[in-house]
Amino acid sequence: MTGMFSGVGTGVFLIALVWIVACALTILLSRTTGATKLGIVPVLLLAIIITLILLFFPRASEVPSPVKEVEIVDNFFIGRYVLLSLVSVVFLAVLFMLLPLHLLEPVYAKPLRTH
Repeated sequence: MTGMFSGVGTGVFLIALVWIVACALTILLSRTTGATKLGIVPVLLLAIIITLILLFFPRASEVPSPVKEVEIVDNFFIGRYVLLSLVSVVFLAVLFMLLPLHLLEPVYAKPLRTH
């Protein structure tokens, strides 16, 4: 089964989304006045119809197909370690070139005031 998340399929999330939208529209329409308030009934009927269609006509089978074991192969294994060693050598070279500049920075004496 593709499209699985936390053990449930996309249909469950779709049904939840339909009912969240239906509840939001119901709340919005309940605050209106006049004949617009009657829009709650079609919204709820549409949500019920969509839910029943998703429940009674599933697209995936209930029995999951056998899963083939996936063998993970790292084709760039050697290249990755060559790149890691090159970056490490460059880092160490920069570190040893920067440390003398930082540690051996000249400290100039302040001139004495002679009056």
